Amino acid sequence: MHDQYLAATIASPRGGKPNRREVSLTASVSSSPESLAPRRWIAHLDMDAFFASVELLKYPELRGEAVVIGGGRLQQPVLQPDGTRQFARMRDYVGRGVVTTSTYAARAFGVFSAMGIMKAARLAPDSILLPADFEAYREYSTRFKQAVANLAPVIQNVGIDEIYIDLSEHGDGAPAFAARLKAAVFDATGLSCSIGLAPNKLLAKICSDLEKPDGLTILHPEDIATRVWPLPAKKINGIGPKATAKLAAMGIVTIGELAQADLGMLRTQFGDLYTGWLHQAALGIDDRPVQTSRETKSVSRETTFERDLQVVRDRAVLSEKLESLCTRVAGDLDKHALAGRTVGIKLRFEDFSTVTRDITLPSATADAAAILRATRDCLRRVPFEKKIRLLGVRISTLCDPSQSTRQAPAQAELFPAL
Repeated sequence: MHDQYLAATIASPRGGKPNRREVSLTASVSSSPESLAPRRWIAHLDMDAFFASVELLKYPELRGEAVVIGGGRLQQPVLQPDGTRQFARMRDYVGRGVVTTSTYAARAFGVFSAMGIMKAARLAPDSILLPADFEAYREYSTRFKQAVANLAPVIQNVGIDEIYIDLSEHGDGAPAFAARLKAAVFDATGLSCSIGLAPNKLLAKICSDLEKPDGLTILHPEDIATRVWPLPAKKINGIGPKATAKLAAMGIVTIGELAQADLGMLRTQFGDLYTGWLHQAALGIDDRPVQTSRETKSVSRETTFERDLQVVRDRAVLSEKLESLCTRVAGDLDKHALAGRTVGIKLRFEDFSTVTRDITLPSATADAAAILRATRDCLRRVPFEKKIRLLGVRISTLCDPSQSTRQAPAQAELFPAL
């Protein structure tokens, strides 16, 4: 299927004539027997500001407002006697939480996910602050994915708010079918999504972000030079901040410049394997199929506390949090029809040091009480000399639940005495 990159390869990213390397590549791909293969159409569907959009369904009066999702229970809206709601404001937040997501109006102030809420409050102090409601997000995630599955069965689930869909069988009708999928998602959820439709997953992922929100971006092979190459190299999924900085130091900022870069120079910085991938990605080459299933290796849940917790003074709080995490892990196992043998805990302390401990059970379990008992055994092997910032529970060595067993309930006091 490399013939689809022919026009893009012939055109120079800098607008000049093709160089010798490009002409050689063009000649080799045009003679490939794969050029007779039917064109692939891969869609990447990405929900628009998903968490924030779900919140706006609950609080329609906030539409058009700068809204930030993050914080904790203290940010719950308060119903007033006149029936209106009083919302928390960013300027009043005190803590070290991080932004989960934000509306497009808040993003206009420079507020984005993973930013500290205190920093975000300096950028947009009058923005509304809402706590995350992950149960609602999972519900709407299930709704939109089911709406798509009802029409297009070849789907790869890659996140709570995004999927890949193989629409190759629709041929020239793929763009119209993608528009139909957008309508189905809106009918099922009341939410908008953006779809990138391209010859492969890599390009589809790039395209879905080009015309947000509520976009439908269609990329033909001959459009790569004009629509993809001018974009920053970091737009390629797989080029992270460190690689972006290295490329910038080499004078490579755009995807087109990366496509034209000297491979020998790239190898000195990135090695053979990553250089080969960078080169192919910049040319828009990606043969990965849409995988309808993926083997789950582990299931985990974790929480970061609003304040550092001390194991003796805050034992009741820690025990409650741990029990909740284990219950949620058990629920995830049940949802995916899995059980596991290796139970582990993760602790991050006030100085950001992190420790993990795990234990392998005699037989697999999907039972919350058994998971609690195992985590308590793990906690006995941790020296609690510092306050705790983060707590997590993980279960791996997964198998069919028919191989699982139920154990006696865990003791009430989950954190061991010092």
